Amino acid sequence: MPKQTPPVQKNETITVTFEDLTHEGNGVGKVDGYPLFVPYGLPGEKARVKVVKVKKNFGFGKLMDVEEESGDRVTPPCPVYYQCGGCQLQHMSYSRQLTMKKNQVENVMKKIGHLEHVPVHEPIGMEEPWRYRNKIQIPVGEKENGELKTGFYQKRSHNIIDMESCLIQDETNDGMVAAVRRIATDLGIEAYDEESHRGVLRHIMVRTGQVTGDIMVVLITRTKELPNKDELIEQIKEAYPGVKSIVHNVNREKTNVILGKETTVVYGDEYIYDSIGDIRFMISAQSFYQVNPTQTKTLYDKALEYADLRGGETVVDAYCGIGTISLFMAKAAKKVYGVEVVGEAVKDAKKNARLNHIDNVEFYKGKAEEVMPWWRGQGLRPDVVVVDPPRKGCDEALLASMLEMEPERIVYVSCNPSTLARDLRILEDGGYETKEVQPVDQFPQTNHIECVTWLVKK
Repeated sequence: MPKQTPPVQKNETITVTFEDLTHEGNGVGKVDGYPLFVPYGLPGEKARVKVVKVKKNFGFGKLMDVEEESGDRVTPPCPVYYQCGGCQLQHMSYSRQLTMKKNQVENVMKKIGHLEHVPVHEPIGMEEPWRYRNKIQIPVGEKENGELKTGFYQKRSHNIIDMESCLIQDETNDGMVAAVRRIATDLGIEAYDEESHRGVLRHIMVRTGQVTGDIMVVLITRTKELPNKDELIEQIKEAYPGVKSIVHNVNREKTNVILGKETTVVYGDEYIYDSIGDIRFMISAQSFYQVNPTQTKTLYDKALEYADLRGGETVVDAYCGIGTISLFMAKAAKKVYGVEVVGEAVKDAKKNARLNHIDNVEFYKGKAEEVMPWWRGQGLRPDVVVVDPPRKGCDEALLASMLEMEPERIVYVSCNPSTLARDLRILEDGGYETKEVQPVDQFPQTNHIECVTWLVKK
């Protein structure tokens, strides 16, 4: 059989009409049936595209000029949107973003989970899809004149895009980063250089309590010493008198991981506080805490609805983190058992339970797939199992443990539709019926979507 040659060549400029979007938000145009993926293209648009990469079954293009615009195209309000890798969808109307995310979930349910019969609801979006993030961790670099700069990395690179503001961040975060950058420049503190592994200030992290207004600043350095520490602290306090906590974190490693293992509180408290609904949380520099509390409340309300708790149930929360979902469930259940592999998170979960005077919850450190069979051996029979795994989805052994426990209902909270669909297929084959999927837009302007899924025992 003759070898098929792609109908386009690298560096060729062609005109295409976009028919669809990928799950990353790239436009899909076809040339004689050959798909070309082009960032910033929108369905229905006719555009001139430069071919930048050609593979056997598909290629990639660069958008040169839009000849016929979609009604869904908007002007991105961020001046560095097309350079920065933080957001992917600012060129798209918010209603189109939500449609794209719903289609993404439906596609994986069909192609990966073979669950085309399962209803996927319209995503629950935000009334104001900007300024929602309560945490920023931003790399620090140096300009040619020696001034410090802060900004996210350019797409597919480690070049820092110098920026004054990030429109999906809480404005307090922006202000704090600008203040620390200015103060550190004035005090002659050097930025860390990735290539030479020299210099001092690697990242600035700011956490804010959306409800409380509490502010924590974390300065991440390569060095054990924080240069001009006292002066730095005084000037940060002068710039933001409301700051509750200043933390120094040391990361000596040559790594992309942001936080190191050594953390010292250099001013104020170890924790700041925030609330989701009527539950308060203590948040440390290292705590995992949802970055969009407004939508987290929406997500957890839906999880509670699917758990259908009447007051007499036992709930197991796998991947419980600092106890966010566990404490929501404990308000309506008889007993909740949380399990989490990160020891610091388990300590925080116990503190959060005490903070809220919730005593019908127990937290255990360990791998859920190991702890749950032990619980079963002790005679624990949960009515509901809740899982909220990382992007890679549930461990196969954990899915097997869930099936062995035979809860009446499973509530699966997911940040990755593909691994969700894969795991739902396993749970369906193990005797559960997927009733419905509710996407919740936790991260407007980006291609990420969270989902809450309701399963019942067949």
